[in-house]
Amino acid sequence: MTQICYKPIGIIHSPFKSIAGVPIQPSAANGIKGHIVIDEEYTEGLADLDGFSHIYLLYHFHLSKSYNLKVVPFLDDKKRGVFSTRAPKRPNSIGLSIVRLTAVKSNILEIENIDIIDGTPLLDIKPYVREMEGLSDYKIGWLTEYKDGMKTKNSDHRFK
Repeated sequence: MTQICYKPIGIIHSPFKSIAGVPIQPSAANGIKGHIVIDEEYTEGLADLDGFSHIYLLYHFHLSKSYNLKVVPFLDDKKRGVFSTRAPKRPNSIGLSIVRLTAVKSNILEIENIDIIDGTPLLDIKPYVREMEGLSDYKIGWLTEYKDGMKTKNSDHRFK
């Protein structure tokens, strides 16, 4: 298979300087603020983004150096297939979060509900549009048992 290389478009900044204590999902990061510095060459691409309340961030788990195909996720004590989790140690270290966009100032994006470590390379941004997702009949697998804990759980060092 061909190797794929990405160039970051910016850097995500947050109050989280290490893995321990980071909320495990944006729903557990309510009100936590951060910002993104977009590389100047991509500033033009931010046009019209300020009309959206939420954005998807695709980013590189830059602290993840390896992976396992079976992991014990933050919300469980049982090994699960990595692709049935949102664990950061993955074959391709790509993260995904939906955050609130509060302001666009030139090449700076002000955001809230951030669950990302400071200094994380940003790969892409996409606007969140509920009507485009169109999901009403979804299942959340093994997470059904743990859905109440998603909004309160923080990370530890298990994926360091």
